[in-house]
Amino acid sequence: MSDSKFDICSKALVLVGANTISSFSANTTESIVANQLYESTLENMLTRSRWRFSAKQAQLSRNASAPTARWSAKYAVPTGALLIHTVTVNDNVIEFDRYESDILCDASSSDTVVADYTFQPSEANFPPYFKQALVFELASLFAGAIARNDSLSTLYNQRAVAQLAIARAQDSQAQTTRKVDTTRFRNRRNTSSIGTIKATVSS
Repeated sequence: MSDSKFDICSKALVLVGANTISSFSANTTESIVANQLYESTLENMLTRSRWRFSAKQAQLSRNASAPTARWSAKYAVPTGALLIHTVTVNDNVIEFDRYESDILCDASSSDTVVADYTFQPSEANFPPYFKQALVFELASLFAGAIARNDSLSTLYNQRAVAQLAIARAQDSQAQTTRKVDTTRFRNRRNTSSIGTIKATVSS
């Protein structure tokens, strides 16, 4: 089922005994509080983990001006990017740093630079496991701001933490299982073994 931001807030409001909402502009306590807390809470949760459903790639646009120091190139942060994870050139991960709305690195002007980042998807694309965690997180905040009930706030905070753990486990299944590169371990073991071999010379 596709839920809007108002549906998600309403689910959380019901949990603390408050009225549901259909907009953030109504002159009610529920709408005013939800309007103040929803976006910041959502952004906070999206950046707590590297969620696959909110992952995106984009080719970066190079700026004409060069960085002041340390780096040789400057690229614009993709529109809507909440958190930059990796920057690659020809599928090879390169070092980078973020300064305000720019990504600084040492790519050349002929390189195709791509960033992996977290963005805010539409509520319609939230998977159930994340949506439930968001509802509990909002309920924890609404319990304090609207119901003025600290024990209820603590209860839903604990449920949010538990649901987030479940959500991370389920979200991690949305990609191919990564294999551990054992080559370096074998090489080190073989090197260590060779290093312990002692030669004996018959007299």
